[in-house]
Amino acid sequence: MIRSVIFDLDGTLLDRNISLYRFLVDQYDRIIKNTKNIDKESYIHRFIELDHRGYVWKDRVYQELIKEFDLPLDWNELLTDYKIGFCKHATPFPNTTELLENLIGKGYKLGMITNGFGDFQSSNIQALGIQEYFEVILISEIEGIRKPDPAIFNRASDLLGVRPEECVYVGDHPINDVTASKSAGMKGIWKEDTFYNDDFKYDGIVRDLLDIEKLIEQWS
Repeated sequence: MIRSVIFDLDGTLLDRNISLYRFLVDQYDRIIKNTKNIDKESYIHRFIELDHRGYVWKDRVYQELIKEFDLPLDWNELLTDYKIGFCKHATPFPNTTELLENLIGKGYKLGMITNGFGDFQSSNIQALGIQEYFEVILISEIEGIRKPDPAIFNRASDLLGVRPEECVYVGDHPINDVTASKSAGMKGIWKEDTFYNDDFKYDGIVRDLLDIEKLIEQWS
């Protein structure tokens, strides 16, 4: 029987692609365009390439951008602006709040496991207005463990007071989310991301978050 649903953040509940694009447009308009006449879309496109879907930290991204575009700026200041300003553009996927309310209403315990820096991810969660739905939120920097280490999944189930086999984990990354959660004894739902191939094992696949309810009901 499924008693708990645990979520990834970026790419699962937080639409990072839209959030990042909106932040970059804002940062360009506030800072970049006032220092050098460079094309906005070229700058944003190159940032997104260097960012590698969030897996390259922004100190390296900004240093490379300053070098390539010959910007008379301090990368530390741009990084600070990113840390403070990204959350102002945090955008959830459609039906996020509706799904969480439905699951809570049906008695499921909710948790979240996300890789990233503590303050940064906490700010994004608060900006989305979803913190209150979760009994447990584990952020890798704070926990000292990163996905795909099964230990962070087991820690979440322990804190939720359920067995791993009573948990469903939902995430967009084939290895860090789906394969890792299954290795920890949970069911793994893949929130489909066309960036990745589907040549890995998952227990369910969803495009719309509300489809998660249907899968869980089948398993229960």
